[in-house]
Amino acid sequence: MPHRKVIRNWIAPLADRSTLFALSLVVLDFALYGLALAGIILFDNLAVKILLGMVMGFIIGRLFILGHDACHQAFTDNRRLNRWVGRLLFLPSLTTYSLWETGHNTVHHGYSNLKGFDFVWCPKTPEEYRALSPAARALERIYRSGWGPWLYYLIEIWWKKMYFPNARQMPTRRRIFTLDSLMVTAGGIVWIAGLIWAASATGQSVWLLLLTGFVIPFIFWNGMIGMVIYIQHTHPEIEWYENKAEWAACQPFVSTTVHLTFKYFGRRLLHNIMVHTAHHVDMSVPLYRLPEAQHKLETMLPGRIVVQMFSWRWYFQCARYCKLYDFTNKQWLDFKGRPQPAFPNVNH
Repeated sequence: MPHRKVIRNWIAPLADRSTLFALSLVVLDFALYGLALAGIILFDNLAVKILLGMVMGFIIGRLFILGHDACHQAFTDNRRLNRWVGRLLFLPSLTTYSLWETGHNTVHHGYSNLKGFDFVWCPKTPEEYRALSPAARALERIYRSGWGPWLYYLIEIWWKKMYFPNARQMPTRRRIFTLDSLMVTAGGIVWIAGLIWAASATGQSVWLLLLTGFVIPFIFWNGMIGMVIYIQHTHPEIEWYENKAEWAACQPFVSTTVHLTFKYFGRRLLHNIMVHTAHHVDMSVPLYRLPEAQHKLETMLPGRIVVQMFSWRWYFQCARYCKLYDFTNKQWLDFKGRPQPAFPNVNH
């Protein structure tokens, strides 16, 4: 494997940013967000309200993906603009910009799939699992059932680490963490208060409008991001490490990421967030140029990048397979600590 600097040089020409194009994406997605919210308020049919609540949650995810790029300083060509646009884009998902910047840019990107550093979907060993309380073991089973990404992200990431985290979760204490968390809180209050006002103005049930206009979108968004970050780094062919020297020698910016491909429009609908290897090689490549960068990497590194065609069948097979982990033998285990058989359906 070539050195990271060599690999980054292959895609360096694709790191140019277009502020006009980036801001046009912001306007488009906020317009879609506004339309979905207006539909929830104006339509009387409950099924339509629920459906639009899920659509709104998906659009919140799209806004977050744009904010994620801004947080990497890869969105526009102006650093200050990236910081403030990023905060605006993170508001609908109630994400604290500075906490995400620290946990994601520094920790996750700096130590992807290294136990003790990267906390996102890090698998437990059999010994760690057995040491949990019965309730915590049950929760771990839900998280890794395939149906639990929303609960995992809501509790383990958002609540514990992204919203007024305590000193245990975030030992570093910075004033900007509190200010950004207060900004997110204000955004949430305005969102809820606006729905209460709209319910009163239109003669609707306050609780119904809060359910379809706040709870469902927020839960859907948590499920969306929880699943996205799960399948970006969890795969039968992707290894996890607990030895830092061993991890560094494996070229983790390439070997610990998955490139998810889609049959139809999934890549574009998700703003290329699943074109993930190129993103880890060089975070400065904007999302609207990631497909070109990924193609370059896969051309220059044939057979070295895990490429997976997404399907719901594959996803649930992966969730059934990836439970506990043997860090010594680099092997996935079931919840009884037994090695898993050969994975049945890995398609490249």
